[in-house]
Amino acid sequence: MTTNFRIGQIVPSSNTTMETEVPAMLHARHRLFPEERFTFHSARMRMMHVDPDELKRMDLDSDRCAVELSDARCDVLAYACLVAIMCQGPGYHRVSEQRLGEVAEANGAPTPVISSAGALVAGLKTIDAKKVAIVTPYLKQLTAQVAGYLESESIEVSDALSLEVADNLAVGRLDPADLLDHVERLNITGADAVVLSACVQMPSLSAIEPVQDKLGVPVVTAAAATVHRILTTLRLDTTVPDAGHLLSGAY
Repeated sequence: MTTNFRIGQIVPSSNTTMETEVPAMLHARHRLFPEERFTFHSARMRMMHVDPDELKRMDLDSDRCAVELSDARCDVLAYACLVAIMCQGPGYHRVSEQRLGEVAEANGAPTPVISSAGALVAGLKTIDAKKVAIVTPYLKQLTAQVAGYLESESIEVSDALSLEVADNLAVGRLDPADLLDHVERLNITGADAVVLSACVQMPSLSAIEPVQDKLGVPVVTAAAATVHRILTTLRLDTTVPDAGHLLSGAY
C-alpha cells in the first residue's frame, strides 16, 4: 500500500539547495521502500546576504511561512536555515520550533516542526559525536557563532574552516567536489565526526561519501541531519543510500 507524505520547508528566498538535496535523499529511498511517496512544498523568507542583521530580519517571516505551509496540511515542517537560528543565541532552535508549531496549530493544522539547527545538534548526539570539525561557507564571525552554538549543546568544535562567501546565491553555486580539497585544510585530530556543510545552502550531498571514505571518520551535513530528523519525526526507517553515517540505517 502506498503511503504519501507532504514535506514542508521554510527556506530563505535565495536558497536553491534544500529543495534539491532533501528531495534527492528521500527519493533515493524508493528502491528500498517503494511504498513511500513524498511531495515537497516550500514557503520563502526574504534573504540575499548571509549577515546577522539580514538573518534576524528574515527570521521574522518564519511565522507567516508556517501559516502558509500549514494551509497545505503538511506532515512535517522543516525550518531550513541553520545559521538564521544559530545566530539568535544558544537554544533558539527550541524556541523557534515551539513557536512555529503553535502557529500551525492556531491555523487548525497541528504539525510537528523541526529545524536544520536542531536537527544537526540531534544528529551529532545520535552518533555520539562529542568533538567535531566543521566546514562552513560563512564569514568567520558567523562560523564562530555556529561553533559557539554547538558548544552550548555540549559538542566541542575542535576546528572550523570558513569559506567566507557572504552572497547566498554564490553559496548555492559552490561546487561540492571542491569539498574534497577543502577538508585537507581541516584538522580532524581527535574529532568524532566532520560536519562537511554546516549550512543548508552549501551543496554537499555528492561529496559526503567520498569525503567520509577519504577521512575515515563519520561525515554529517546540515541537510542530511535534516532528512534524518524528518524521517524520525515521521517514524520511518532512517536509511538513505550514499548519504553518510547518520543515514546509514544504523540510527
